[in-house]
Amino acid sequence: MSNQTETVSIPTNLAKRFAAVRLFTEQICETLQAEDCCIQSMPDASPIRWHLAHTTWFFETFLLKADPSYRVFDDHYEVLFNSYYNAVGEQFPRALRGMLSRPTVAQVYDYRHKVDQCVADWFTNGRIEADPQLARVVELGLNHEQQHQELILTDVKHLFSLNPLLPTFRTGTQPSTTNVTSECDWIDFEEGQHRIGNAGEGFSYDNESPLHRVFLESFAIASRPVTSGEFLKFITDDGYSRPEYWLSEGWRQVQDRGWRHPQYWYQECGEWQEFTLAGLRLLDPSAPVAHVSYFEADAYARWAGARLPTEAEWEVAAEEVPIEGNFADSLLAAGQAIHPSSRIDEKGPLDHLFGDVWEWTASQYTAYPGYQPPPGALGEYNGKFMCNQFVLRGGSCATSSDHIRRTYRNFFPPEARWQFSGFRLAR
Repeated sequence: MSNQTETVSIPTNLAKRFAAVRLFTEQICETLQAEDCCIQSMPDASPIRWHLAHTTWFFETFLLKADPSYRVFDDHYEVLFNSYYNAVGEQFPRALRGMLSRPTVAQVYDYRHKVDQCVADWFTNGRIEADPQLARVVELGLNHEQQHQELILTDVKHLFSLNPLLPTFRTGTQPSTTNVTSECDWIDFEEGQHRIGNAGEGFSYDNESPLHRVFLESFAIASRPVTSGEFLKFITDDGYSRPEYWLSEGWRQVQDRGWRHPQYWYQECGEWQEFTLAGLRLLDPSAPVAHVSYFEADAYARWAGARLPTEAEWEVAAEEVPIEGNFADSLLAAGQAIHPSSRIDEKGPLDHLFGDVWEWTASQYTAYPGYQPPPGALGEYNGKFMCNQFVLRGGSCATSSDHIRRTYRNFFPPEARWQFSGFRLAR
């Protein structure tokens, strides 16, 4: 996940945005108990308390410590809540974050509020507006926090799914749905040269740049993502038992992990159900399939006689599509469940490109031509992860609406399933 470039313009309402983003993190967590916030359900996830502290550590470390007179909240936090910044110093082992009983959740909230007050004071005295570099760090920190808001939602979903009680994170009505029964349409694109990447308009992470040319052969992309009902046909056709559809490493994952269906699916009395942040619900066959790995998406595509789109194809296809969809902030404001919906936009030939589910692409996560990581510790944000990951596009129902762009490059290992990850086909 990502950093920004020197060409970024800073919004004039940065102080209000800072307050709003920090508040939204706490609003997401308001239904959780202290016990919920301390458990680490797997090494890839983190305790909610750690997310609350780490996002605060980011502002303290990269913003407030720029002032030599600033007194840190607690010297131990520099190690406890450093994620992977080797240039900053040591990090507490990631897989052991759930072993920490201190600081308490209450102490972490005190830490957040102390740092928030210090940053607010910097805004009040004009210090941040007077220094473009400080303003850039604030904007990066806010986008970083929005990434962790999404991780809070996906991590708590994984945590609750392991509890036999199957707790409800937050009740909510199901987003509006459409009964998707027909085959998807195929949208054709002619061969040609295109420019992809961010041109420095507004905030962007460093891995979205530079803007560069790509040549694409003619291709077609599906009008919507693969649905749960369509994926169920792959399951009933013994898709998980037929090695001819699987990459070698994917087949090994199927055997070692016992995959037989997407994560959070359950079958009882012949009826498929799905665990959601709003509890256990009947599977919606018309909604985009979620919580599948790259390997599962790729295997389904082979079974269907298609393939996954490259990230360049995805971005070119998205050029004229409005950035609208089911996003976390709008869903929470409407009292709806944070879950993919089978809505049909009816605003163009392509549906669900943004929101609902992140879409796996066939592209390995690597640098664009001419990419250079920024100097210093913040240069560790993206570049050093360009290995053994695949790119996802478009955001999900756990993403905030003001955090996504056509050029946004999310990335995860191909076996990852706990994110709201789905896919659409290409050919």
